Amino acid sequence: MLRWPLAPCFSLIPIGDLLSPWMRVMGLACATLLLWLGLGGQPTALAGLTDDNYDGNIFALYAGNGSLVPPKVSLEQSLKYGKPALVVIYVDDSSDCKKFSSVISQLQAPYGRVTNFIPIMADAIPVKATYAPSEPGYYFDNAVPQTLVFNAQGELLFNQVGIVSYEAIDDVMRDVFDLLPRTESEELRRRPLNEVNSELVPVE
Repeated sequence: MLRWPLAPCFSLIPIGDLLSPWMRVMGLACATLLLWLGLGGQPTALAGLTDDNYDGNIFALYAGNGSLVPPKVSLEQSLKYGKPALVVIYVDDSSDCKKFSSVISQLQAPYGRVTNFIPIMADAIPVKATYAPSEPGYYFDNAVPQTLVFNAQGELLFNQVGIVSYEAIDDVMRDVFDLLPRTESEELRRRPLNEVNSELVPVE
């Protein structure tokens, strides 16, 4: 065992005499902060579904589907592969985007295997004078959420800003895949709801 040679000397001097007044004030401040935190003084969450504050990945938090971000392919890759694409331009600190995230997640269940789902952060779109049709900036209307649907030939079939209903996008997807109208067929399987997005999507 290693012994500190000066320990007997310090044992005769009160600890308070060794501390400067500044160190005493800092110690008291730290003790007060620890006591405050220990008694439940932690700040509450400053973000939620109905506000425009950031609290993390909206698809994981509000749609129960963290698999959407990051997207598996870019818009350019999807157009090159000749596969239909559903693009949603969003930000994490928008109440509209938070509410709309569950609609996108619901659409992934029936169409995820045959469609590229491409969520794109609006802040990640570079600011340029011109864009190519394979770039999200070519279509971005400077408002979120914005939903785009492309068919396998790369034609833009749907472009709408705001919270769009599941049914409105489903109608376009049914046209893309030449499916029967909803009124003439059973509803396609939706993604199971969790305790968060069950409040966002009305149960019929």
